[in-house]
Amino acid sequence: MISLNGIGKSFKVARRAAGFKEAVRALFAREYARVEALRDISFSIGEGEIVGYIGPNGAGKSTTIKVMSGIMVPDAGACNVMGYTPWKERAAYVRNIGVVFGQRSQLWWDVPVVDSFDLLRDIYKIQENRYRENVSSLTEALQLGDILHTPVRQLSLGQRMRCEIAASLLHSPKILFLDEPTIGLDAVSKLAVRQFIKTLNQERGVTVILTTHDMSDIEALADRILMIGKGTLLYDGSLRALRGRFGTYRTLTADFREHDAPVDVPGAERLSWSSERAVYSYDSEKVSMASVVTALSEHVDLVDVAVDAKPIDEIVVQLYREHRI
Repeated sequence: MISLNGIGKSFKVARRAAGFKEAVRALFAREYARVEALRDISFSIGEGEIVGYIGPNGAGKSTTIKVMSGIMVPDAGACNVMGYTPWKERAAYVRNIGVVFGQRSQLWWDVPVVDSFDLLRDIYKIQENRYRENVSSLTEALQLGDILHTPVRQLSLGQRMRCEIAASLLHSPKILFLDEPTIGLDAVSKLAVRQFIKTLNQERGVTVILTTHDMSDIEALADRILMIGKGTLLYDGSLRALRGRFGTYRTLTADFREHDAPVDVPGAERLSWSSERAVYSYDSEKVSMASVVTALSEHVDLVDVAVDAKPIDEIVVQLYREHRI
């Protein structure tokens, strides 16, 4: 459904030193630097996938989304989405995609939400019956009934984002691009948005490309992740495979009856010790949980044991460090 091959994009950025003299000089002779936002980006996405597109600030995520949605023209490479070249066949192409930018709005600020929906109906030339069905189903799924007649400027951020997602789906797109859709949302709103995206993908088969810094969104939604850094694709694979590559370390927390003397366990690093609790770290590829628990139980009277995997955020940071970004 989506294929990028050797996409490259760079920008010319004005640069000057600090100070009044430099500001005056820049009025007559500006200096520019060339920033390479994307460098030979290639990947394919199949129909019905949910793909998480992650990377640090300035890595090139939003630039890639803008190329795929037809907003931006790349300097090099080819992009084919559903048989379209996005920036060349934009009028026909945009009828098949929905785009949500978390920090930008497609809704009119001073009019009720339903009026913005009506304007979008005219822009996309949606048939009346189809439009009514979509508004009804989206209103129910995203719980918009109480806010449809409220001006956008009076909505909370969470309410506005739910309306933004609904607006992007009024014309029944086959692909949904989400750029930071949960930025600034509270926990309840985040859960509601995640559940809706998952349901949309499962019931309608909509392909979803999600960029976010919230790894909880990625864990909850994405089957596959693409990781970008300094304009270069660093990783393309499943979250499980990434955990297997970097997340073999486990943390074991043991509660036991009072025992003052610390216990060393072969193959495990003791992170903390108190008279009734100890925390160990171990590599699950080298040492089994059972052997750690068995060794510990020879010295203390265990009450409870809990094992946690390394958080996905730490795994991602580790991969960033590996590539020095």
